[in-house]
Amino acid sequence: MNSERMKERLDALIQLGRHNELRGAMMMLNEVDIAEYMAELKKEHLLMVFRILPKDISADVFAYLDDEKKQELIELIGDGEIRALIDDMFLDDAVDFLEEMPASVVRRILQSTDEHTRNLINQFLRYPENSAGSIMTIEYCEFHQGITARQALDNLKRTGIDKETIYTLYIIDQSRRLCGTLALRRLIMAPDDALVETIMDTTVISVKTLDDQETVADTVRKYDLLTIPVVDNEERLVGIITADDVMDVIEEENTEDFEKMAALLPSDDEYLKTSAFQLAKNRMPWLIVLMLSAILTGAIITHFEGLLAGAVGLTAFIPMLMGTGGNCGAQASTLVIRGLALGEVQFKDTLKVLWREFHVGLMVGLALAGLTFLRLMFLSQSGLTVSLVVSISLYCTVVFSKAIGCTLPLFAKRINLDPALMASPLITTLVDICSLLIFFMIASQWML
Repeated sequence: MNSERMKERLDALIQLGRHNELRGAMMMLNEVDIAEYMAELKKEHLLMVFRILPKDISADVFAYLDDEKKQELIELIGDGEIRALIDDMFLDDAVDFLEEMPASVVRRILQSTDEHTRNLINQFLRYPENSAGSIMTIEYCEFHQGITARQALDNLKRTGIDKETIYTLYIIDQSRRLCGTLALRRLIMAPDDALVETIMDTTVISVKTLDDQETVADTVRKYDLLTIPVVDNEERLVGIITADDVMDVIEEENTEDFEKMAALLPSDDEYLKTSAFQLAKNRMPWLIVLMLSAILTGAIITHFEGLLAGAVGLTAFIPMLMGTGGNCGAQASTLVIRGLALGEVQFKDTLKVLWREFHVGLMVGLALAGLTFLRLMFLSQSGLTVSLVVSISLYCTVVFSKAIGCTLPLFAKRINLDPALMASPLITTLVDICSLLIFFMIASQWML
């Protein structure tokens, strides 16, 4: 049954008040699909549908709801239901949820939870935003050195049901220092009397609690990990970060980079749920900066007014030069930003990148300048001097724009700025200035 027909069936069951059938139909859906359906329900039906869900499923569904619906539900349910809901949620999901809620809602939720859970949540909330500690979970499987594979399996069967993942197990010493990791498959295949420290992998890849979440995502991606342990400054295991949380981080970081590349201030809110005022506020700062920087472009044109007056035909080529230069710079910057994001390029590679883009610029510039020269000479009949001036200017502009586009993101990374800031809008503005200077300097030498 497709999603549209399922939605119609669920709507009909709600209208008819056939709650038992509604519960059965909901159980046929994945938690994500249930959350999607509930996101469209009105307040009077939202609570009823949530309450008919089994206890073990309602917490998972709640974790997939958007922040607006979560807040609606919290305002509708009682303190006892809040306590049960938080107890059933994985701790990292509960913390993520609380970080997005207003202070009044957070205060009510914390007052409704038991002291142990409240202390754990407060501990997580104290970690800096977007740090490894803020996105980790403590629902993982750990074993001390000295136990056998059989003992570890028995323990896993007793406690694994409450863990977020059991595929990677963590071996610690008496001081809780992380000694190694053990894959579930290897544990199952090991002899019953084998000590866990003899079959564990001692090459541990971990992150610190205060590491940035982007560093965590890069590490997980680099080593193809399903989970990554989080340790404190003394190498003691304090939590793990799972692949689903890393995927959320990657999506968040990519969205932020796209917004910065489009000269927008990053926003965590969905587009359709963001006010027009907020959208305008996010766009205005960079637009103002770029508009003011364009004053330099106008100043250059004003300075060379005499040249333009004496050779009116030159004015028609300014948009082509500026547009081509901006496009070439944007191409180079996009590839370098991608290389930085994937760890393929580092600041120490600046000269290599510059040399490579210089060669690319020479080849691309030669092709574009050659085509432009032929077009101006034989199609536009602009004359030899004008054709040479425009073609040589275009050639130099392409080479310079490639150099600017590839080096600015690298220097931004070096001074701990986001390389995405050096994307199309800013680079295009800088290249516009350079292309005009190149054009007028060449024209002034040849045509005056």
